[in-house]
Amino acid sequence: MHELGMCEGILDAALRRAAGRRLRRVRVRVGTLHRVVDEAMAQSFELVAMGTDADGAVLDVVHVPVTVVCLSAACGRRTSVDDPLPACPVCGGVEVELDGGHELLLESIELAPEDPAPEQAEGGAHVPGHPG
Repeated sequence: MHELGMCEGILDAALRRAAGRRLRRVRVRVGTLHRVVDEAMAQSFELVAMGTDADGAVLDVVHVPVTVVCLSAACGRRTSVDDPLPACPVCGGVEVELDGGHELLLESIELAPEDPAPEQAEGGAHVPGHPG
């Protein structure tokens, strides 16, 4: 399950950017050629995030297609596909050149709202000069 190793790196990068603040959501762009399984990725992220500032955060995965350039003289088409074992979707040819599909990019993080200060959580803050 290579998703576990990927999630360790993603979590490390996200926590560095969060700088001690809690995370609510992490969004990554993953190229098709990584052959990521969404369920395995979500479980892996949940596992590596346990006990960290990302515990309970949601991982959003955006799949980036690979561009296939058909090398057949009769076809020569350039198309994007989501298949991790790409062939030309137009003519079915397997002599293709691939462009992209290896991306792994931390696109964004969403921070959790900060907890209110303890005096606010207990019903309000003391106002200087006020007897109450």
